[in-house]
Amino acid sequence: MMTETVLSGSVVSAATGPHGRKQGAKRVAGLRYDWLINLLCAVFVGGLYVDGWAHNHGRVDESFFTPWHAFFYSGYLLVAIAFAAAVVVNRTRGHSLPLSIPDGYRLTGVGLFVFAAGGVGDMVWHVLFGIEEGAEALFSPTHILLGLGIGLTITGPLRAAWNRRGTGGSWRELGPAVASLGIFLAALTFFMMFFFPVTVLLGTSGTRSGYFNNDVGRVAGMVGATITAAVLAGPILLTLRRWRLPFGAVSSVLWLSLLGAVIVDYERPLMIWLALGMAAAAVVLDYLAWRARPSDNPDSVRWLAPALPLLLYGGYYAVLLPTAGSTWSVHMWTSTIVIPAVACWLLSFLLAPPQLPE
Repeated sequence: MMTETVLSGSVVSAATGPHGRKQGAKRVAGLRYDWLINLLCAVFVGGLYVDGWAHNHGRVDESFFTPWHAFFYSGYLLVAIAFAAAVVVNRTRGHSLPLSIPDGYRLTGVGLFVFAAGGVGDMVWHVLFGIEEGAEALFSPTHILLGLGIGLTITGPLRAAWNRRGTGGSWRELGPAVASLGIFLAALTFFMMFFFPVTVLLGTSGTRSGYFNNDVGRVAGMVGATITAAVLAGPILLTLRRWRLPFGAVSSVLWLSLLGAVIVDYERPLMIWLALGMAAAAVVLDYLAWRARPSDNPDSVRWLAPALPLLLYGGYYAVLLPTAGSTWSVHMWTSTIVIPAVACWLLSFLLAPPQLPE
């Protein structure tokens, strides 16, 4: 028989035999462990951004063994050690192997294995085919495998909170889940850097933004804005369906993505102002999400989902148009607001399907 109690942010599990005899001791799990993993995952994803910054600024050569890779893979190693240590300690305290893995972290173990396989493959890939340049760095098969491993690894605290019963809506109880969501969205933002508004400056001239000033580029910019909105909206709305997040949670995770977008490929001061425009809109979105309470009223997702691109891209163009202006026509730049809003509205039907007839 298994009994489980939540005490002071840690999970105490005791396996009892047929005579009620205690067979297991306190497990390594709970809120404190979630915060530790979040801290190490922040270092891990920070290493990803450092490596991306080095690639974008010509600081890498044809070798796999660079200081940027060393920082990146050291972050991975720290997370792997914390995960393995928890399993080993729980095993020494008498728990079976399935119970030795902290709740919500089984996919973290899978992610660590996938990332390790991707790392070895990436080293071989670089030796055989050289270092990727530009967009190639994001679409390389081994880098996609690394991204999958990162996503599975860093969402452990979010899954742990999801599986935890009786979780309220306070920062104390949901802080680790919010931090995990923010780190996850920051990692996704890294892989969207070649079409994420802020890093590409839609409708302007520049090193990378100029690619969007022909018909193919304009369509690519619109599609990129739509993908960005859907990728940001999906995890946030799913989390809001599970909990009533504390005020400030939604804006915090969006701010982290915007900060990463500015840092990874900083080109000119306008990027900072555009990010600030979107950050201000994120505060309004945060208030709307807090008032809507999708966890209590799933139908509120219908209007909350399209509000994300409407507000974020509205804040973007509110800064861009009076300053740098836009080389795009009004027909084109408005499409990067309206079409993502429609896409997110359609996404809401997956998160909150219409009620089936009885």
